[in-house]
Amino acid sequence: MRLLFVTNNSTRTRQDVVDDVAQATGFAADAADAVTSSEATAFAMQGRFSTALVVGGIELAAALVERGIEVVEDWRRAEAVVVGLDRDLTYRRLTDATLAITHGAAFVATNTDATLPAQDGFHPGAGAIVAAISVASGAAPEVCGKPHPPVRRLVRSLVGEASVLVVGDRPETDVAMGKAEGWATALVLTGVVRRAQDVPTDLVPDIVVDSLADLPSAMGIAI
Repeated sequence: MRLLFVTNNSTRTRQDVVDDVAQATGFAADAADAVTSSEATAFAMQGRFSTALVVGGIELAAALVERGIEVVEDWRRAEAVVVGLDRDLTYRRLTDATLAITHGAAFVATNTDATLPAQDGFHPGAGAIVAAISVASGAAPEVCGKPHPPVRRLVRSLVGEASVLVVGDRPETDVAMGKAEGWATALVLTGVVRRAQDVPTDLVPDIVVDSLADLPSAMGIAI
């Protein structure tokens, strides 16, 4: 079976993703097997916008440029404002984004994950930044990462009509993406959700495991 690694983290390149997997597990994946929310966003915007103001990391800007979208600093030139995780966020940047959107620029978000897991707990995610700009501008964004249509279309372009099992630790992104496409789903209780009973009734997965190490046996695969 083919493994794809799909992340809502817009600050990681495809190569970063597979390098992280290799370091953590020893599994050598190809960069072509990684899908990021930055890639999904650029994929969704290609041919629709020629310029964008970016609130996010250099990886997001690079993904847009790769798809032929010019990244601009002057909010007056921005056809779209693209928002992802930005660890160097400033008030000036929030202001520019708000001005661009209120003057007619489209509002596009890589994802709306409220938090980002870290060693010392949960840090603010892209969704926290998106929410601030949404409140200031009065606009709702087009969201491109899991579980929304742009990333699903990108994943579907890679897997075709094959049977798919979506494995993740966020019901509202991973499980929701699988259910939207009619794919099987597995929830791992090592991330945001720690108890199966905390999963919303409309997002109950097909499989629940305490650890990824338990997934093969839950699938009936001998290792």
